[in-house]
Parts: sequence; C-alpha cells; structure tokens
Amino acid sequence: MSSIVLFGPPGAGKGTQAERIMDATGLPQVSTGDMLRAAVKAGTETGMVAKGFMESGQLVPDSVIIDLIKDRILEDDAKNGVMFDGFPRTIPQAEALAEITPVTHVIAIEVPDERIVERICGRYSCANCGSVFHDLFNPIGDDGCGCEKWQEKRRSDDNEATVNSRLNTYHEQTSPLAEWYRSKGIFHAVNGDRAIDEITVDILAVLER
Repeated sequence: MSSIVLFGPPGAGKGTQAERIMDATGLPQVSTGDMLRAAVKAGTETGMVAKGFMESGQLVPDSVIIDLIKDRILEDDAKNGVMFDGFPRTIPQAEALAEITPVTHVIAIEVPDERIVERICGRYSCANCGSVFHDLFNPIGDDGCGCEKWQEKRRSDDNEATVNSRLNTYHEQTSPLAEWYRSKGIFHAVNGDRAIDEITVDILAVLER
C-alpha cells in the first residue's frame, strides 16, 4: 500500500486535479475535514473526542487526526493507498503519517500569489441557480445565466486582504513541509498556471515515476 499527498493554495485548481488523480489511480481522496465531520456524524469514539474540541472552538489535536487516518486506511477502498488532500500541514504530522502509510509522491500545484488573488477575487455566481462566473475569465453575457431570477452573489471572504492572509498562512505551513519532503526525494512541484489538461498530464507523469 502506498499513498500520495496533494498540496495547493486556495484557488490553485486542486479540487479539479484531485478528481482527475482519483479517476486515473483509483485512490480515494482523504480530507481530514471530511473525516472529522463524518466521524462526528457517525458518533464514533474518535468523533466524539473531536467534537468536544470543535464545540469549544479549539483545534483538534494531531493525535485525534492521526487516529482518524488510522481508521480510514483500514477501509476496503484504501487497501492500495489514498490521496491525502490538505494533510499533513506540519512536519510532526508528516512524521506521524510516515508511521501509518508509506507516501511515495508529494505533489504541489504552484500558482503565483497574484494569479490566485486574481482568480478568487474575480469570481461570482448566481444566488438562485448557482452558475459560476468570473470578471475576467468567464464574465456573464448579455443573456445572463439563463436563470429567470438572476442575482449576483459574491462571497464576503473573496477579497484581496483575506485571500492574501490565507496565502501567507499556506506558505508558512507548507514551505518547511515541502523542504522536509524534498529531502526525502518525493516532492514534485507542478506549474498550476496553465491549461487544466496540461497540469493533469504533468501530474500523471510524476505519478508514473
């Protein structure tokens, strides 16, 4: 069993590439956020421990996250490994993960910060039908979205200050982790500022090595 780790700042297109990686490899996507919510909903022992921290506004400790991952990789669909999305975030988490499952590839989708800000701050949608648009890349046409009740909706956190803050946090967390994985010889950076299909081709080429 071997697993892969996928990194990418908000707005890098990680979700799209994650879907394509899953289709190509058959590995299930493992998100710690999703696992936490599922464990809490299922009422598992670990889920109840996590719920206590979440309800008190505290961060869920690494030990609880690691317990969730141990449970997850025992499930049938994970017998050949998994694709970790958004985990690990720190070197101690990476060290703990290495004790649970071998990680063979760490892929970082890299996009310049200014492009991330441009991507996120320009997006908007129809509050009624959910159709998504962008000021530069996909502006709404004269015919609108085709919805009879068009109403523009923009997320309050899709602003430059908030996006830059999220990017700073991402870089602070990821930089030392990237160096740690690079020292293991399994870190691969992929240029995410290109056409979606081109990025996919590069990622799949990395996974074949």
